Amino acid sequence: MAEFLPAIALILVTGHVADRFDRRRVIVACQVLEVAAMGLLALSLTGDSHSLALAFFAVVVLGVGRAFESPAASALVPNLVPTNVFPRAVALNSSAWQGASIVGPALGGLLYGFIGTWVFAVSAGLFLAAACLILCIRITPRPVDRRPITLETLLAGIRFIRAKPIVLGAISLDLFAVLLGGATALLPVLAKEQFLAGPELVGVLRAGPAVGALATGLALSVWPLRRNVGPILFACVALFGIGTIIFGLTTSVLVALVSLVVMGAADMVSVYVRMTLVQLETPDEMRGRVSAVNGVFIGASNQLGEFESGVTAALFGAGPAVVLGGVGTLVVVGLWAWWFPDLRKADTLEGKAAG
Repeated sequence: MAEFLPAIALILVTGHVADRFDRRRVIVACQVLEVAAMGLLALSLTGDSHSLALAFFAVVVLGVGRAFESPAASALVPNLVPTNVFPRAVALNSSAWQGASIVGPALGGLLYGFIGTWVFAVSAGLFLAAACLILCIRITPRPVDRRPITLETLLAGIRFIRAKPIVLGAISLDLFAVLLGGATALLPVLAKEQFLAGPELVGVLRAGPAVGALATGLALSVWPLRRNVGPILFACVALFGIGTIIFGLTTSVLVALVSLVVMGAADMVSVYVRMTLVQLETPDEMRGRVSAVNGVFIGASNQLGEFESGVTAALFGAGPAVVLGGVGTLVVVGLWAWWFPDLRKADTLEGKAAG
């Protein structure tokens, strides 16, 4: 929460900065701030008297950097590639993120085991390398809005989303589906109680969704969706819910692993359609503000989803809580298909309805 709360507190500012300034420079500044966060984390672990307060402050600094970086990075991608190949760029971008989510934690733990807190120096070096690569990007300067900053311009992203049923439907569908289907948060207790196994199985199961998402993302980068994107989106979110229910009911490790891989694959299709629709439906001068709101929705679904899973698990048990979340996801799919017919009928990734 220390990392996520800055994104909520600064939501009106972060998107505005991404729309008002050179997005490359914003990203580079954030990378430098994240280097400072790595230094503070290392400092909090130096010596015998570890400072928990300094560690939390470092995570807040990291959260501030990511709060500004996320909308700028999301809004920058459409400036780098032509519209006709943008869906493939989204798929590759998401695949890279999934690959990093698999390799990063394992590599971080391995390095920490060998070099201790020097692992933060490695991380800082990688942030600096990323900043240098961003500086190498050459794009045509875009016109910058020089109008005075007012409450109306700060709230423009929220108002735009409310006025666009396809964008609002895509963002909110992901929010509530992931919020209710946060089964992975309960993996440690499920491994112990449902599969009678230890932390080794938790690691294997946790990799399942990422593997499914990575494979699907790479496939979408080669064979992007062209038609019936609305029905496919709803079908994949429903498949995510069904996979969650199966995962909550089974006592077979193999079935559980397959369910998690399928859930990761279905979630990747949902992310791919949502990210593409949101970016292509949003004018460039507002992409930062809309991306900031979208980022908070995504963060809220993950953080609140884990909280929801923990509360329901405490009330009903881990397995029933997962099943209940899957059923809730299916209910959300039905309600959103009814409330957002434009999204349900969307035929192309530009949000056009089927003929």
